Amino acid sequence: MGDLWGNSERPTLLPKLTDTYQDFSQREIKVFTQDYDNNSDRNGHVKMPVLLQGVQDDIRVLREQIANNKGGTISIQDLESALVKTEEGLQAKTEQVINQYNNQVRTLPNQEASRFDNNVVAIETTWDMRNQKSADPRKISAHILGRERMRQPQASRNNALLPKRQSVQMPGPTPGQQTKHMLTLRAVLDPQSNMNRQTLNANFGIQLPLINSKQTSKPAYSKPIIGSTIEPLAVLPKANRVDAQLAPPPITEEDARKGIMSLIERGLIPPAAQLTLDPSPVRNRIAPLHEPQVRHRPPQTEAVSLLSGVKLDPATMKHDASKMPAVPPHPKSASSSITETRTPSAKTRVTSSSLRQVKTPATLKTYEMPIQPLPKNREPPPTTPASGDFKQLSHRFAIQNGRTRDSSSEFIAFKQHYCLTWGSIVTMIKHIEKMLTSYAVPVAFVNGDRLADLAMEFELERPPTEDDLLTVIINREDVEALIGRPGRRFKGPRGKDLAATRIQSSWRMFKDRSEYLEYRRRKWASGVIAISWIMHVKMSKVKVKLKVSREEHLENFRRRARKLAMSWDRIKQHRRTVIHIPSLGLSQDIRDSINEFGIRQNTQMARLCDIRDPNVDVIFVSPVPLSEETLQYYSKLLGLKSAVESGVVEDQCDMGEKYKIIVPEAIKSFPAHRMCLSTLLKYSPRTLKRIKHLIKGCDAYIVTGVPHKDDLSVADYLDVPILSPEPEVAHLYSTKSGCKRVFASAGVEVPPSEFDVYSIGQLHECLAQLVTENLTVKRWLFKLDDCYDGRGIGYCDIAEHLECYQWALKESRRYGEKWNKKWAQEAAYIKIHAEIADVLAKYARPVHEELYEDWSKFLDAFLSQGGVIEATPPSDSITSLTVDMLIEPTGRANVLCMGDQIHAETPFSCWGVSMPQSSVEPDVLNAVCKKVAEACKSRGIIGYLSVDFVTFIDSKTNDQKLWALDLSLHYSDSLAMFQLMSYVSNGKLDLSTHTFNVPPPPQVQKKRRRRLAGQDDEPPPNTSRYAVMSTRLLHTNLAVVHYSVFFQMCRAHGIGYDIKEKQGTVFTLLDSFNREHLGMLTIGDNLQGALATFARNMSVIHQEISAPNMQGETNFKLAITDIESILGTTVENAEDTEAE
Repeated sequence: MGDLWGNSERPTLLPKLTDTYQDFSQREIKVFTQDYDNNSDRNGHVKMPVLLQGVQDDIRVLREQIANNKGGTISIQDLESALVKTEEGLQAKTEQVINQYNNQVRTLPNQEASRFDNNVVAIETTWDMRNQKSADPRKISAHILGRERMRQPQASRNNALLPKRQSVQMPGPTPGQQTKHMLTLRAVLDPQSNMNRQTLNANFGIQLPLINSKQTSKPAYSKPIIGSTIEPLAVLPKANRVDAQLAPPPITEEDARKGIMSLIERGLIPPAAQLTLDPSPVRNRIAPLHEPQVRHRPPQTEAVSLLSGVKLDPATMKHDASKMPAVPPHPKSASSSITETRTPSAKTRVTSSSLRQVKTPATLKTYEMPIQPLPKNREPPPTTPASGDFKQLSHRFAIQNGRTRDSSSEFIAFKQHYCLTWGSIVTMIKHIEKMLTSYAVPVAFVNGDRLADLAMEFELERPPTEDDLLTVIINREDVEALIGRPGRRFKGPRGKDLAATRIQSSWRMFKDRSEYLEYRRRKWASGVIAISWIMHVKMSKVKVKLKVSREEHLENFRRRARKLAMSWDRIKQHRRTVIHIPSLGLSQDIRDSINEFGIRQNTQMARLCDIRDPNVDVIFVSPVPLSEETLQYYSKLLGLKSAVESGVVEDQCDMGEKYKIIVPEAIKSFPAHRMCLSTLLKYSPRTLKRIKHLIKGCDAYIVTGVPHKDDLSVADYLDVPILSPEPEVAHLYSTKSGCKRVFASAGVEVPPSEFDVYSIGQLHECLAQLVTENLTVKRWLFKLDDCYDGRGIGYCDIAEHLECYQWALKESRRYGEKWNKKWAQEAAYIKIHAEIADVLAKYARPVHEELYEDWSKFLDAFLSQGGVIEATPPSDSITSLTVDMLIEPTGRANVLCMGDQIHAETPFSCWGVSMPQSSVEPDVLNAVCKKVAEACKSRGIIGYLSVDFVTFIDSKTNDQKLWALDLSLHYSDSLAMFQLMSYVSNGKLDLSTHTFNVPPPPQVQKKRRRRLAGQDDEPPPNTSRYAVMSTRLLHTNLAVVHYSVFFQMCRAHGIGYDIKEKQGTVFTLLDSFNREHLGMLTIGDNLQGALATFARNMSVIHQEISAPNMQGETNFKLAITDIESILGTTVENAEDTEAE
């Protein structure tokens, strides 16, 4: 390096290098100045001269530094640092130039114009880098323009419709020249480029020194490729890998290209498959054979006729092979490109239909050889069995009477042709002879070629079947017809022996099978008996365990009941928790007959109003899921307690801490099972744990509905008493026959009746006796013992249809007061008993025909369950009333409420109640209720109960009668609605007068005025209230109206509750989702007003939610009709009272 840049060469080489860079920079500046002046953008980008000016400045500074050091020595280190600095500057500016140059948008000339316009020629502008100027396009030689014009398409002489466009010349260098210039500049400005020295030497004649770069090249590490670089190939499906008997999947063309080995490795071809290549890679050619001397003429086969125009006569043929017909090409299969697979399970058989097909060309290749006769004195030499392509067209021989005609020429030719494989063929012929002999087939013709194929196929496998053997027989239809005839197999040589053997075997089979079937029947019977016995034993053990468990529950129930009786007075005065379980523990048959059983159990949501007592907290177990809208409604309703007490609407409070509504989780587990609520709660462990946690540390007891055995299980788990009698006791005395016993022991008046009737004879006798004793009763009722809510009642108008009725009336008038004697009634009893059976069969009807279709169905249920025969009151004006009572654990009986019943569907079912009752004198009703309570207490009955009465005016004595009808030992719907009435009115029932009084409204302080003479004092406010209530409102059109819309509709029609006046309407929401059922309570200051308001509310609701073409299913109309009749009766009674 020091010698190269010595003092001798410094004055010449360095200026030359400087001048060369300066000269190159000036040239490039001019070039790019012209280029960017013509193609620059309008965005103000920095142009090329500005960028290259910095490069020229750096070179000038380097030259000045060298010139200033003329007398001294130039340091190689300084020169290298200057060059490095210059290189870095050049590289940075070059990258900036290239970026701007590459990011520009350039427009190519219109190719369409140059293609179709004759006058437009694309002229390239050349650039002379040595002379620093571009060639003038106008000075281009004429032969170049002519050559360019010849490249353009010539316009038609007749197609001169459009004017010719003028020639357009693109200024500046072409894009190709610009790219070439840029590559040259990039090589010149990059000293590290391999083309740097070569470019400078070729274009400028500058030979630069070779300077070793100090930069160490970093080894290029190639990043390894992870994963597969090819697409996955198809493999055998999992089902085929598990079950090898399944048919292999089809092979696609893509898979076939991978080769046979790839298909075998991937499992698409079974490893043991027999592969056949089509076309075969082995080429077969006809081997030259010596012409054998044929002793006899070759046999004429059946396939000769298939070769039209071919004569196989050696004399006429003259060994001319050219006259043979051209063999058509071998037919290619559709899947010849895909390797075929053949497994032993896929072998095919030749059927009779294929025998009539024309032979393939492969079998015709045998006749390509000239046929030459053999000499008579020579035997035909043994031949090699030919392959499938060189077989004779057909070998045919006959088997007659089970023996092969081996002396025939056809058989001899066949034997000679297949001499090397004759052993297996002989075995197959023996099988065919045996089959034809056993069926006595007279003659059969065999196809020898098929027989040879069949012999090779079954050589090492199982023996062939009859179907396999029939495939080689030419006259298969005839042979099959003979074989298929019944008894043909017994026509052979050993036919009698075979027939005797078959008869013996059939008899032995029948005998053995009969014995086997009898054995199986006995074994099955013994298994059934064993399983039944095992199940019986297990069931007995389970029943014993259940009995012990229930006895333990009952004993614990009695123990807790005694403890509750001892501490009842203390519990009433202290804080306590009441667990309300409105369960209907009816029998399964009754529960199944009740539609929407869960909603029916939820009609007592008003039990929540027990929180009116400040010492009572309520846990209500709901039998149906409740929506958030329903829960919010009850929260607002129960929050009116403070407002009701103060009379100020704004004075409301939150009572959420006083009550809890819980839904058992087992409701979702048993949606189709109509279980009572106690059973669902029993199977809801999470709900039981929650209740147990809520009542922990405080006094609590359960108030259930209709008692059930599962109530004891729930109470035993919670370890709390139940305020109800034992389930068995409650069920016994809640029946129609049981309540008759209670009323009889209480000494109260009951209608003429007979109970515990279980037979048809007893029914006729008892009914005849009752009719004879009570001739004034026109209608008689038949009630099932398990009758609930009037669902098991039948009736018959005996007096209207009894023929001897008028005669019996005359007899009763003739005997007068002696008619009560048995001897006076004997004649009438006999006649009535004789007619009573026909009258019942013809005229008796059940009340609910949807439950019992006719009298016969009802009579079957009546006799199976037992029941009572009861007389209806002999009056046209009848009033039913209900009294609810509570027998405390201490034995004290309290009357809680009483009301007159309202009927809708039937007169035997209570639909609603008007409270308090106004049909019977309070003293008379209280005395009767006291007697019934004493009779119940003597039988160990405690808890809530309700008694149904009927009252009417006796036509004989003109006195009011009061009959006790029914006794229900459970919490009733009317009592729940009475609790709601007391909660929203803050009133109290006066048991002595049977009036319901509310506190008077707060008096407003008014200025005292001087009262004028003769002016009366202001009357005191009316504090008595009457209520009409029902939980059985049904209207299917309510389902289309949400509760929020329903309450807005009621508010628009003035249906609401006045807290200050303690009057109005309150609803109970029973169904959160279907919204078809509803409960309603109407409170007024008089009975007529309350009844009228109730009827008006139902009428308004029906009109608002119904259309003329969509009335829906409802009981509003029937209830309104009954209320109107009650209103008429009350008006008449009021008029009679005023008249008196």
